Amino acid sequence: MTSHTPVPHLTDPTVLVTLVGPDQKGVSTRLFGVLDGFDLEVIDVEQLVVRGQLVLSVLVTDPGEDTPLEEKVRELGASLNLTVTLERGVGDNRPRRVGRAQVVILGAPMRPHALAALTAQIRADHGNIDRIVRMARYPVTAIRMEVSGADPDVLQASLARVAYEQGVDVAVQENGILRHAQRLVVMDVDSTLVQGEVIEMLAAHAGCEAEVAEVTERAMRGELDFAQSLHERVARLAGVPASALDEVYDSLSYAPGARTMIRTLKRLGYRFALVSGGFTPIIEKIAAELGIDYYRANDLEVVDGALTGKVLGEVVDRAGKARALREFAADAGIPVKNTVAIGDGANDLDMLAAAGLGIAFNAKPTVRDQARTSVNVPYLDTIVYLMGITREEVEAADAADGR
Repeated sequence: MTSHTPVPHLTDPTVLVTLVGPDQKGVSTRLFGVLDGFDLEVIDVEQLVVRGQLVLSVLVTDPGEDTPLEEKVRELGASLNLTVTLERGVGDNRPRRVGRAQVVILGAPMRPHALAALTAQIRADHGNIDRIVRMARYPVTAIRMEVSGADPDVLQASLARVAYEQGVDVAVQENGILRHAQRLVVMDVDSTLVQGEVIEMLAAHAGCEAEVAEVTERAMRGELDFAQSLHERVARLAGVPASALDEVYDSLSYAPGARTMIRTLKRLGYRFALVSGGFTPIIEKIAAELGIDYYRANDLEVVDGALTGKVLGEVVDRAGKARALREFAADAGIPVKNTVAIGDGANDLDMLAAAGLGIAFNAKPTVRDQARTSVNVPYLDTIVYLMGITREEVEAADAADGR
């Protein structure tokens, strides 16, 4: 016959023991050693160290006021130069309310007034901040808050507005087990994964870069139909040697942090896809170089070693990008709610809306305003903080690989 230790009831008396002061070796060991001298059970433990200052809290069942618990803990605190508080109450921590969400704030720099405004908004949305931790100090400061009691969709809308006013970025994701599942990351290429627009680099070979750049800018702002604008721009490339595609590929520069983001998330089993309004000969080389699992782009007609100025087949436009995301997710066996889409232009909006997490990365204003999440710093690896990964974890993994 198996015996079971009774589980503490929510109405059982408890004591919260908190030690605050200079961090030093062995504090938790010595505190648990003191507690072990009493008939009690540990219910919860939290420890935090900031700039060498320790906050250690232990919630235990109350062994009774007639025991020397408080005396022994205060003796320990005095010997370690730590401030001690004991708070008697009833039961476990207050039950966490419905509406659990993860709020990640990115700032470069992170100012107190921004955090004050965002935390005030969380309170106004009936949220409670259960925990705050730092995810990264550079290249941006990233702070993660665990929030309960507020509707994640309401938080997303209200905090996005406040973040824009305060000059920081914010992302809200509903907490749950699916947040830890394998994901598919689908990225735009031009001005997202790579710096600049490939079609403008090709246009430089035809001597019409300025004209093509103007059309590109209007298309990215959503002022022109993308497919129509692509045909118009590609027509100007007629006669450009096909070898220019190789030259453009050789000259590409990836966004800062792009390789770090891909390398880090692939370690965790994430899949990657590129969906581009650019051109297959370049996109397929990028995919091979970075170990990308899927890609889709536009095909250019080449005759006698030169571009004809025509696009072959169906254009990968705004609707086509969203369709590709769903198709890649189905092929990978990953639910669409576990996809992440990253883009900067109006033709990315359907893809951003279809994904479980759509991120406007250094996007045009019309895209930033419509996307659920916006990142306005130039570092693509900040995306990993939204996935719950810290800078320290990234560096430790790289160090283990000898990087």
